[in-house]
Amino acid sequence: MTEPVSESAAAFVSEQRSHSGQPLRHARPVGPMRETDTSHRRARKPDGTVRIDITPENSGWDFLSFAVVELDAGDTHTDQRDGQETAIVPLRGAGTVRAGGQTFEISRTSVFEEMPHIVYVTPGDAIEVVAAVGGFEFSIGSAEAVGKYPTRLIEPSEMKQELRGGGAAYRHVNHVLAPPIKAERLILYEVYVPRGTWSGWAPHRHDGRDGSPYLEEVYYFRTQPDNGFVMQRNWTDEENFDELFTARNGEAVLVTKGYHSSVACPSSHMMFLNYLAGELYDDERTTPPCFNEAHTWIQDDWDHEAWELPVVRPPDSAGSATQG
Repeated sequence: MTEPVSESAAAFVSEQRSHSGQPLRHARPVGPMRETDTSHRRARKPDGTVRIDITPENSGWDFLSFAVVELDAGDTHTDQRDGQETAIVPLRGAGTVRAGGQTFEISRTSVFEEMPHIVYVTPGDAIEVVAAVGGFEFSIGSAEAVGKYPTRLIEPSEMKQELRGGGAAYRHVNHVLAPPIKAERLILYEVYVPRGTWSGWAPHRHDGRDGSPYLEEVYYFRTQPDNGFVMQRNWTDEENFDELFTARNGEAVLVTKGYHSSVACPSSHMMFLNYLAGELYDDERTTPPCFNEAHTWIQDDWDHEAWELPVVRPPDSAGSATQG
């Protein structure tokens, strides 16, 4: 999916280091991709326990993996990820998570009703998840790490909340594994978007271009009611890359490069869980993305030149136009 890298470019990349001394493998922009790659939308598998499975091998990534697992009561999911930190986020139901000699009981009635308790697992610790009565659905994702932080439970009280944007792009963001919460590379957000409105506006990118950091990202969508849908666009201005996906409840979209934004249909609210990971390490995870300057003006005044309907009207009885 990438162009060959010249000897001089490869040498340049190998010399680049982040502030904490980590190698910047994507200091040069990634190469072109097909205009639309349908593998960047992942539907929910109809059977089995692993319903969505995104790995570096099947996505062409370097850092990030993401899966959604659904267990019936009493079922067990085991895992062990050497050289990777892992975050387990409950989506529905309850389960017991054993990792690093510790036992955690986590549960969630719904992503629309409760904030999560998250189990953070340091590299190499064996993981066992056992579903309680009623079953357990959870996400599990990982990124390259050396083991700087121990296995532990992250409480909702630790998670920063903020309201972003305005107008038709007003949304609620929970930093469920993002600064001030410590991790090596993983960054997790849960974002709540009212029906018919947008998230990620002004559009932003974090693909190593235009001075942006390099981060791989998964959007995992839930809708309320669950018969709704969302749309996600990934695009660049400098090359022929423009993807537009429709995703339904329980589906995922990969952000491989370019600017990106998403919108909820008018009849369903949208929640999405983001897993991100890339070249930002530890405290560098606060580094902002690069915003599309053609659209950032709206952030100064979300009501600027907003329409009042109707916009145009027929001439009045005297024959002159009446402005709306």
